[in-house]
This record gives sequence, structure tokens and C-alpha cells, in this order.
Amino acid sequence: MKRHNKLTQREEEALSEQVSQQHAAREFSSVEEMLRHDALHTPVPPNIGFRLRKSIGGLPSAKPGWLKKFFGS
Repeated sequence: MKRHNKLTQREEEALSEQVSQQHAAREFSSVEEMLRHDALHTPVPPNIGFRLRKSIGGLPSAKPGWLKKFFGS
């Protein structure tokens, strides 16, 4: 015999809410907004982060702009 699981009203509501949250679509006003959202919610793999820090570590620091040179700090 098969056993049928019956969910209570609360369990059904919780399950349907969980499923709807998983399938909820998000609309972005621009591509930049979508990329920012993705960057915030996507973790960088550790080995990629290490390689990126290593590659930009050898770059020279940014030169101060002409206004800063002219007026000082």
C-alpha cells in the first residue's frame, strides 16, 4: 500500500509561498542595474579572486589629476 501524505493548511501555504518566491521574476530598468544585482548576489570563486588580486597588484597606482596637482590636497 502507498502512504499518502496530507499537508495541513499552514504547510500548504508555506510550501506555495516558498515555491512562488523561487519563481518570482525580477524586472530591471537597465542592464547596469541587472549586472549590479548579479554582482552582489554571485560569489566570486576563491581561485578567481586570488588571480584577479595578483594580476592587478602589479599595476601602477593612479596618477593624481591636474586639479589635485594644482591645488594640492
